[in-house]
Amino acid sequence: MFIKKLELKCYRNYDNLQMTFDRGTNILYGNNAQGKTNVLEAIYICSVTRSHRGSKDREIIEFGEEESHIKCVVEKNGLEDRIDMHLKKNKTKGIAFNGIPLKKSSELFGNVNVVFFSPEDLNIIKNGPGERRRFVDMELCQLDSLYTSDLVHYNKVLAQKNQLLRDLVFRPDWKDTLPVWNRQLIHYGSSVIRRRKVFIKKLNEILVEIHGNLTGKLEKIQMEYEPNVTEEKFAEELVLNEEREQRQKISLTGPHRDDIKFYVNNVDIRRFGSQGQQRTAALSLKLAEIELVKEIIKDTPVLLLDDVLSELDRSRQNHLLNSIKDIQTLITCTGLDDFVNNRFQIDKIFRVAEGTVVSEN
Repeated sequence: MFIKKLELKCYRNYDNLQMTFDRGTNILYGNNAQGKTNVLEAIYICSVTRSHRGSKDREIIEFGEEESHIKCVVEKNGLEDRIDMHLKKNKTKGIAFNGIPLKKSSELFGNVNVVFFSPEDLNIIKNGPGERRRFVDMELCQLDSLYTSDLVHYNKVLAQKNQLLRDLVFRPDWKDTLPVWNRQLIHYGSSVIRRRKVFIKKLNEILVEIHGNLTGKLEKIQMEYEPNVTEEKFAEELVLNEEREQRQKISLTGPHRDDIKFYVNNVDIRRFGSQGQQRTAALSLKLAEIELVKEIIKDTPVLLLDDVLSELDRSRQNHLLNSIKDIQTLITCTGLDDFVNNRFQIDKIFRVAEGTVVSEN
């Protein structure tokens, strides 16, 4: 799988941009705040329909414009697919796949598999549990359409239940409707828990080997899923927490409060690990993600590296670069020196400056 072409209109700082990529390594270089990350963001949106930055559609549209367009051409097994997106300031985005409009954004998931790696990902171990849940959700949604559907339904039910908990102050008679929402939370939430458990187990098996190679077999990592509640005790815990939820006016039980723990040589590295251990674990996690996607889709994902090499020491840089030789990679950086010094194969170079992109080879 690889991205062939990308066209942007009125997208952030790009008025009209057309790019053609090589199926190997593509470098986008230039000073900071010139628009390099915006290109990677647009490709990521074509995979999961949302920005990795958490930006809303209206924040992506070029200043002074009412709408933005993205067109992305992907080749898989010799066949081309075209994704068209129409972002609007005050309406839901429109998405078409090979010219056919999609009724739901989630229908696009799985057609373009990407792995996005940014400097912020190096902090995934030490940051809060929300970051780790997001990591799992974003990958699982690309790989498992049932997970996507169940997660979307779960989040909708959760939002409605939370609204009800807030409204009970004014309408205490609505309390009798809580079991209705709880039954739906159990239904969709149990599926989310089950699929997360399987995904993390598979990812951990790959992670152990990669991390061992990175550390010269001196460290052994273990990734453990810590669900807020098990499938078996979901209903029981909802009953036990009923009064607390009504006092705090928020749902306290369910996979929206899950976490993942990382242990190196049986030590919790989020609490007691060094920054070096945390970064090595994060790098191992992203490399394991690539390998798991390959295994599941029987193809290679597209790798997006957003200025992450500057955050890694030479040893970790080399390990990352040696691990991605067989997949299409788009790398942003401020200069080419690191790549020249490492004698790294570069297939296409783009210079990015003030919202313009020029191919240099």
